[in-house]
Amino acid sequence: MKAIWNDKIIAESDDTVVVENNHYFPKGSVNTDFLLDSSTHTTCPWKGLASYYSLTVDGKNNTDAVWYYPDPKPAASQIKDRVAFWKGVRVVE
Repeated sequence: MKAIWNDKIIAESDDTVVVENNHYFPKGSVNTDFLLDSSTHTTCPWKGLASYYSLTVDGKNNTDAVWYYPDPKPAASQIKDRVAFWKGVRVVE
């Protein structure tokens, strides 16, 4: 699987975990040159507290386009150390 935004591969892995139709990529598969820390947080009742990264590629920004659960609840333990994408990031095979 590949996560692509602004014609750049943000992440690539053959080891994604699908939860609620989202592919969670291992953190190690993400090109961190494109990530910017975000102060945004949201809460999921069964996964826990989510944190976000924004993307910056070739001078374009995509705010909070990447999310992850630093300490997921036990029911979502399979997404620990993984990230997912939205806001126009294409996830393709």
